[in-house]
Amino acid sequence: MAGNGNRMDGRVAVVTGAARGQGRAHAVRLAKAGADVVVADVPGDIATVDYPMGTHDELAETVRLVEKQGRRAVAVEGDLRDTDTATRLADTARREFGRVDTLVPSAGVLSVADSTWDLTDDQWDDMLATNLTAVWKTCRAVVPVMIEAGNGGAVVLTGSVGGLRSVAGCTHYNVAKFGVIALMRTLAWELAPHHIRVNVVHPTGVNTMMGDNPAFRQWAEEHPDLLEPMRGNLLPGVDLVEPEDVAALVAFLVSDDARYITGVEHRVDAGFMLK
Repeated sequence: MAGNGNRMDGRVAVVTGAARGQGRAHAVRLAKAGADVVVADVPGDIATVDYPMGTHDELAETVRLVEKQGRRAVAVEGDLRDTDTATRLADTARREFGRVDTLVPSAGVLSVADSTWDLTDDQWDDMLATNLTAVWKTCRAVVPVMIEAGNGGAVVLTGSVGGLRSVAGCTHYNVAKFGVIALMRTLAWELAPHHIRVNVVHPTGVNTMMGDNPAFRQWAEEHPDLLEPMRGNLLPGVDLVEPEDVAALVAFLVSDDARYITGVEHRVDAGFMLK
């Protein structure tokens, strides 16, 4: 696995959503494998999302954890729904390191509604903008830096079992994650001539602020009929996987051990999809 030893010495990774949760786990795991990391987050709170977004201090802690691995970290703060932020992220990587080998656009949010017809315009727009459009904008900005460097590389997008089996209460989230699959497949075709591989990882519920927060728990208590299809993994006693479990697969997919793996969907779902 890429997390064992210095399998990414001399390489540079860009990770978004890195203030905490899955993004932080990816940044630290890739640093442990030898990569320098550009981390991005801190969009400010989003009105339709009932939990706080990552903070300046949390992103600074991610930088500290990367540096603890003996690697260099550079932080970019901003909202990746904004084209200027995505451009600034790419420009920072180019200026500070002169290359990007790995891109993991992990930033995402979750909100819920009782049904598709209960969703508001703002809920739909915020979800698609954050979980799909911002991923595309990040790729649009950073991929040319990877191509310019001429070293090949790997992109890993964050999907969800919600993008494979639509779950009630999350129509807008499901749609965004289905879109991520289409983005991955198209990028894999386009980037193969540049020796840049593109895959997507589909986690089940993850033990993060997004996956388990007070507002979600309250909604779940009020809607047990909707919660069961969203959780209840096949492996006994596994309600949520840890972000490090997802990071382990991401680290493998961006390593040379996965050099012929591209255009593929991978699951860290504790058997969720077999239910």
